[in-house]
Amino acid sequence: MANEPTTQPTAGSSWQAKQVYAMAVICLVVGLAIGYLFRGSQSPAAPPQPAANAQAAPTNAQPAAGAMGGHMPSLEEMKQMADKKAAPLLEKLKGDPNNSDLLIQVGNIYKSTHQFKEAASYYDKALQIDPKNVAIRTEMASCLYYNGDVDGAISQLQQSLRVDPKDANSLFNLGMIRWQGKQDSKGAVAAWQQLLKSNPQLSAERKATVQKLMADVQMSHSDTGTLNH
Repeated sequence: MANEPTTQPTAGSSWQAKQVYAMAVICLVVGLAIGYLFRGSQSPAAPPQPAANAQAAPTNAQPAAGAMGGHMPSLEEMKQMADKKAAPLLEKLKGDPNNSDLLIQVGNIYKSTHQFKEAASYYDKALQIDPKNVAIRTEMASCLYYNGDVDGAISQLQQSLRVDPKDANSLFNLGMIRWQGKQDSKGAVAAWQQLLKSNPQLSAERKATVQKLMADVQMSHSDTGTLNH
């Protein structure tokens, strides 16, 4: 983890395809792949996320490659695929615009094809109907982060934690985004400490994952003896 890049896009910046794919391979923050380890119960409509694997892209990106004859599609090709797949659901939404499950399904399609801005917009509409859906707000935070809105992502996670202060996935993601997106080591460690404190039921493996991240952060600043704000 310590060798992963710490430079993240600023709000409003656009991502090139190679940058999106690179981040997907790292599997840091969409979902967050590692954050999946901490998911307990969540909305049935929320998509399953792959387990952490720094050597492989998220599994939800693999069907897209297969559909394009084995080559990695461009973001534009993935957008076309998402639009086609979402079309029947969007048609249903015309007659049932407040159906949060449909909105989430559309958001999932766009997220799985790296169309993070579109995904966030549909998650946002679903949250306007069901503002206490912590799992979907966490998904929205991930999309905002990928789209370059680090502060927006943190804000969404903070809202999730106001609903459920013990939500392990929100706390884990908050730590990751503070560390990777804001270079806020102290804030990252605080989030992970809260995660461990408020979730004593975590398995030894899950605790070890968080403790390893905390150790990596602390080691990276051992020369100063303090953690950055």
